[in-house]
Amino acid sequence: MRRAFLAITGLAASTTALVVFKGSTSATPVAQNLPTAQPVNPAGPGTDPSAAPDAPGADPAGAAPTSSASAGPSTSPKPGKTTARPSATKTTKAPSAPRTTTKAPQSTTRRVTGAGFDAKDGSENYGYVQVQIVVSGNRIVEAVALSLPTGGESDIHSGDVSNRYDGTGGEVVQKQSANLNTVSGATETSNAYKQSLRSAIEQAF
Repeated sequence: MRRAFLAITGLAASTTALVVFKGSTSATPVAQNLPTAQPVNPAGPGTDPSAAPDAPGADPAGAAPTSSASAGPSTSPKPGKTTARPSATKTTKAPSAPRTTTKAPQSTTRRVTGAGFDAKDGSENYGYVQVQIVVSGNRIVEAVALSLPTGGESDIHSGDVSNRYDGTGGEVVQKQSANLNTVSGATETSNAYKQSLRSAIEQAF
C-alpha cells in the first residue's frame, strides 16, 4: 500500500514537471515576438524628449540644445565676384558709295556790263554809250552796245560802230581787247565805246 502511494505520488510529480516545462518553452517565443515598449514622451508627440525640462540630460534653463542642422544655411559672406564685363566691340561702318550727281554743271558764261560814257566833241554831246560783253571762261565771246547816240546823223554813226564792234564775230571778239580801230566819221562814238568796253573787261578779268 505504501509502495503504491509512493508510485502514484512520483507519477503525479513527473506529470506536473513535464507540463510546467512545456508551458515555459512555449511561452518563450511569444515573449520574444512582443514589441518592445517605447518610453512615453511627457511633452507630447513630435517633440524631442531630451528637450523637456524634466528629461534627464536636459538644459537646466529649459532651452533646447542647438544643432548645426537646425541653424539654417550658412551666412558666411561669399567671396566677391570678379567677372569682367566684355568690352564692347566697335563695328566699323562700311564706307558708303559716292553719290552720283545728276545736276548739270553750272555754266561759266557770264555777262559783264561796263560803265557808261558820253560821246562828246568839245562842248557838243552826241549821246550816251554803254557796252556789255559776254565772257566764257577767260574769253570774250560776244559784245553788245546797250546804249548808243540816236537822232539825225548819230543814228548812222551809231549803226556803223555797232556793225564793226558788236556780235560774236565783231572786232571786240577778234581782238579780245579794247584796242579797236576807230570807225570813220564816228570818232566820238567810237572812243566812248572803247572806254565802256575797257571798263567791262577790267571787271571781268
